[in-house]
Amino acid sequence: MADTASKHIDMTTGSLWRNIPLFAFPVAATSILEQLSNLIATVIIGNFSGDQGTLAMAAVGSNVPLTSLMINLFIGLSLGSNVVIANAIGRNDQNMVKRAVHTSILMALVGFVVIALGEIFAEPMLAALNVPDETLPLASLYLRVFLLSMPSILLYNFEAAIFRSVGITRMPLQALAVSTVLNIGLDLVFVPVLHWGVAGVAIATAIAYTVSAATLFIRLLKTDSVVRVTPRDLAIDPVALKRIVKIGLPSDFHDGFQIHPLCNIPAHRR
Repeated sequence: MADTASKHIDMTTGSLWRNIPLFAFPVAATSILEQLSNLIATVIIGNFSGDQGTLAMAAVGSNVPLTSLMINLFIGLSLGSNVVIANAIGRNDQNMVKRAVHTSILMALVGFVVIALGEIFAEPMLAALNVPDETLPLASLYLRVFLLSMPSILLYNFEAAIFRSVGITRMPLQALAVSTVLNIGLDLVFVPVLHWGVAGVAIATAIAYTVSAATLFIRLLKTDSVVRVTPRDLAIDPVALKRIVKIGLPSDFHDGFQIHPLCNIPAHRR
């Protein structure tokens, strides 16, 4: 494998007019790919679910406020990881870099807590969003299956943040591009062919994110960059965790709590 450290963008040298777009465009493209994947999945579920097409689309759409909230919360925390690691690299604090990197990887385990809570409170949360009774069963099914992908989604975002802290932005984009193609392909198998409906779309998402997360994890194990992951060093460092949360939580309150406007509209007015 090529040395990933040689492909990083050094923002401290060269022209900022060149470096900023090189760093920002892959990050922006990553967000676009995520939205594109969701859009295509919705189109597939709407067109290949037979008589339940409309209800299936409504079920997936009803979950947008909840899934967006959960994902944005942890994207904010991954931003905290990015800042803490980059800051430690700038100070040449190799010890803090190592502790923050391994703490960030283990923070993805929170996804299992989200799964447990989601399995218990899926229907009450959707009911609180005034999801119509006829849509609630499918919406609840989609949410419960989708939550199985949370550990992989969190791990991918923390891994992407680690790579971006050393200026490597293309690798997370490449991993997500591969998983997006896989996601769409699985959607076309699970929904039109196997007729798994909303569960099929959620399963495809879980598999695709697992592939992207596994890809980046393998790269972190093999990179000769300062952010290399060593399994025996995986541990939660209290100091690193505190700094990550301190930086990431304010971003959560800005992005994570921007609830979808439809969630407060009574069902009979939608």
